[in-house]
Order: sequence, then C-alpha cells, then structure tokens
Amino acid sequence: MKKIFLMIAAAAILVSCQQRQGSKNDHGQMSMKTDSVAACCASKDGLFIHLSSGYENPHKALMALKMAVMMSEHQDVLVYVDIKGVDLLLKSSKDLKYKDFPTLYELLDQLAQKKVTVMACPACMKAAGYKQEDLRGGIILAQKDKFFNFTKGKIVTLDY
Repeated sequence: MKKIFLMIAAAAILVSCQQRQGSKNDHGQMSMKTDSVAACCASKDGLFIHLSSGYENPHKALMALKMAVMMSEHQDVLVYVDIKGVDLLLKSSKDLKYKDFPTLYELLDQLAQKKVTVMACPACMKAAGYKQEDLRGGIILAQKDKFFNFTKGKIVTLDY
C-alpha cells in the first residue's frame, strides 16, 4: 500500500509541474499563464529510487529502472542499488527481460544517456565479492552526500 501511495505521489508531482492554467484576455482569446508552472518547476523535486531486487525478481528490477527513465524526463532522479540488485550493474551481468518491459541493458543505457546517477552500495558490492572496477561504465559507488545533493526540491522515494 505504501508503494502505491508513493507511486501516485510521484505521478502527481509530475502532473502538477506540467499543468498550465489558461485565461481569456480582453479579446476573448485564451492566454497561457506560465508563471505558476515556472514557480512549480523552478526547483525540481527529486525521485530517489531504491532497488534491492535482482535477477530473482525481474518485474521489480525492471520496473524500478523503467520508472527512473520515465521520471527523469521532468524530475531529478537518483537510483541507489543494493543487496541483490548489485548483480545487475556489473560488466559481466547478463541481460534481463520481463514481459513488455525494455531489457536491463536498454534501461541502463537510457539512464546513462539521460545522465541519471546510478549508485551501487559499496558494502553490498564487497559482500558479493565485487570491486568498483567490476561495475558497468557510468555506474558509481554510493556516496552519502549525493543522497541529498542530487536535487534542490523535495525528495520522494520509491522502493523496489
């Protein structure tokens, strides 16, 4: 239930930044008021996505990454991956496919193109026997200061 609420809240934030209010001018024509939109979106809110699922739950893993791609269009996004999820972030990771979702490789490539920060938990990497050099290009080890500095607005968290 909490996850559904968070997803609805994230979608509401996205919609609120896209809405524009119109009014009629003296000539009866619609004019757009963009100052409320500019104020809303001037300091973007951030979406922190926590992914701890891996190959054992492809639906969760790919949903998290798909949400990150989708929300990065209008929000600041940071993806933090730990526990079983770190297995997905390696140079040696196998691609993952689930139903109609884009594949793991496609989603990670899209996140890299959009310059979305994807971080792996250093302790989880070590526990799994991986090193920083095992990570795919563009993925970094987690840094606690980046958890709060990736956005200037509020932070909404989704947990997969």
